[in-house]
Amino acid sequence: MLRGVTETFSIKDVAAQTGVTAHTLRYYERIGLLRGVPRAASGHRRYRAEDVRWVEFLRKLHATGMPIRRMQEYASLLRKGDSTIVARQRLLDEHRKDVESRIEVLTTNLEMIRKKIRFYAQRTAKAS
Repeated sequence: MLRGVTETFSIKDVAAQTGVTAHTLRYYERIGLLRGVPRAASGHRRYRAEDVRWVEFLRKLHATGMPIRRMQEYASLLRKGDSTIVARQRLLDEHRKDVESRIEVLTTNLEMIRKKIRFYAQRTAKAS
């Protein structure tokens, strides 16, 4: 890489890297989750490494069930700078608690499924 030149990525590259479709990337930009994506002289988006990391973080938030509005709120706080660190921490902590609660419910449900599988295994073992 040339000194002072930052590597950039096409929308296709970012989609492949992150598992997010090009349509979703454009949607994220339209609703303010992605801001300031530079464009080449051709008008094509040129994503930076930090944009890719941000999209990967958004995907993790989404995968853990964070609603788009909360993601937008987090992004807005982030853009306001260090004065919002406490608010961002609080938002993520609330989300963590929600995720942990869902995991607890899933764990309880999974144990019920395991019990039922053991029950059937015992029934089929006796029948053999």
